[in-house]
Amino acid sequence: MKRLAIIGSSGAGKSTLAIALGEKLSLPVIHLDSYFWQAGWSETSSNDWLEIQKEFIKSDRWIIDGNYSSTMDTRLDVADTIIWLDFNRYLCLWRVIKRYLRYAGRVRPDMAAGCPEKLDLEFIQYVWNFPNLHRPEILARLATYRNSKRIIILQNPDQVLDFLTQTVALT
Repeated sequence: MKRLAIIGSSGAGKSTLAIALGEKLSLPVIHLDSYFWQAGWSETSSNDWLEIQKEFIKSDRWIIDGNYSSTMDTRLDVADTIIWLDFNRYLCLWRVIKRYLRYAGRVRPDMAAGCPEKLDLEFIQYVWNFPNLHRPEILARLATYRNSKRIIILQNPDQVLDFLTQTVALT
């Protein structure tokens, strides 16, 4: 595993897993949120966003965490391993709330400078609706890669811990 793409709902633990795997596998970690968002929660333009990611994937060793559907295939096409955190909405929502309480008004380590943690109805709805709105699309994308990529689907925190333990044994 040299190029890993980690996808999943907000609150699933993409960044946490990316950091743990980066340490275990000695791979650089790229948190997409820290590049997409600009100070004051301004979005990067579509053209710039695609170019930023094209630069990231030129390297032959990385872990990239984040969804960003419009550019997901850019990463998945070159990843050798895709990890999907397919967690239930209740757990993801609980984790988003817990994260907000931990970082409220402060910038968390995997976020862009000038973007203090916030929680609003729009974001809560995004997390709640993720399984219905994005899961079918992710399943369809993964199906196109099933013969050419290592695809790992983890559905709960215990599976993540088991995966990390197994990954350590491989190194």
